[in-house]
Amino acid sequence: MKTRQNKKKGSSKFRLFLKVTTLLTLSLVICATAYGVYLTKQAEHAANNAFEEIEDRKISEQREVKVEPATDNVSILILGVDDSEKRDQGADNSRTDALLLATLNNKSKTVKLVSIPRDSYVYIPHIGYRDKINHAHARGGTLATIETVEELFDIPIDYYVRLNFNAFIEIIDALGGIEAEVPYAMLEMDEFDRKTINLEPGLQTLNGREALALARTRKQDNDIERGKRQQEIIKAIATEAASFKSITKYDDLLSAVSDNMKTDMSFTEMKSFFSYLTNGMPRIDTLTLEGYDDMSTGIYYYKLNEEALDEVSHVLQSHLGLSPESTNLSSASSQTDSAYTTKSYSDTE
Repeated sequence: MKTRQNKKKGSSKFRLFLKVTTLLTLSLVICATAYGVYLTKQAEHAANNAFEEIEDRKISEQREVKVEPATDNVSILILGVDDSEKRDQGADNSRTDALLLATLNNKSKTVKLVSIPRDSYVYIPHIGYRDKINHAHARGGTLATIETVEELFDIPIDYYVRLNFNAFIEIIDALGGIEAEVPYAMLEMDEFDRKTINLEPGLQTLNGREALALARTRKQDNDIERGKRQQEIIKAIATEAASFKSITKYDDLLSAVSDNMKTDMSFTEMKSFFSYLTNGMPRIDTLTLEGYDDMSTGIYYYKLNEEALDEVSHVLQSHLGLSPESTNLSSASSQTDSAYTTKSYSDTE
C-alpha cells in the first residue's frame, strides 16, 4: 500500500523528469535555430561574395520586366571555365570548357537541360561573325556568351552561373561524391593537366577530381557524348543536393561556391530555387544538339543541324511559356518533348 509520502516522492520525480525533458528539448530547438541562423549568415556571405552583376545588363533584352524565380519560369546559363595558372587564362579571357543551358518551369517544377558542344559553329554578336561558341567567352567574357546563346535559341537568359574547376571539385567532394557511370577505362588529366585519374568502367561513386576528369574527357568518343556525360553529372549533383544526408554538408558547399563561382543571382533569388528540391529530385529532361563534324576550312567545327536546332529552341520556348503551345505544358511535361530529348530524370527513378 503506497503512503502519501511515497506518492509525493513519485510526483516530485515526475516533475523533475518533465523539467529536464523540457530543458533538453528547448536546448535542442535553440541549438538548431542558432545553427540555422549561422548557415543562413554563411549562405548570405557566400552569395554576396559570389555575386557579380554584368555591367549595363539588369535584365535580358528579350524580357520586358525582371523575372521572379519564386513565381516565374526562368533560364540559367552554366559556364564551366578553365582559369588555371598553367593555361595562363584568367576568368575573363578563358574559353568555356563546358556550356549548359537550363530552363525551369515554375508550375510543373521541371527542368530542361541542354549541353552545347564547345566547338559549335555559331554566330557570336560580340564579334559579328560565326566561330566556335567557346570563343565567345574568350573574346567578350560572360556577356558575349550570354548574347550568343540568346541568339542561338531565341530565348532570354535570365541568370548565369560561372564555375571554375575548383568549384566543380569542391562541390562534389562536399556532397560526399556522386554516383556516375564511367563508359570505358580511362587515364585522364586532372585539374593540373597531369595524367593521374585512372578510372575503370561501370557505375561507381566518384570524388570531385574523378568527376571532373569524366566531365572533360572526349578522346575515345566525341563532344556530343561528352555533353551527355556532363548532363548526367549535373543530374547526379542535383540528386545529392536534394537528399537529406546533404543538409549537414551545406557549410562546405557554401565555401566552395564563395571562392570559385560567380553569378548574377542574389541570395534571395537563390533561395527561391529551393522549391524545386522541396519534394525531392525534380524531373530533368536532357536535350542534345544534333550536328556533324566539319573540316572543310582546315579548322574543326561542329556544324549544328538547323532543323534539330529549331526543334530544341521550340521546346525551350514552350518550357519558358514563350510560345502558344506553352499553355499545354502541364500535360506535355510527362511525355518526351522532342526527338532530341535523350533522357528524363525524376525522383521516382
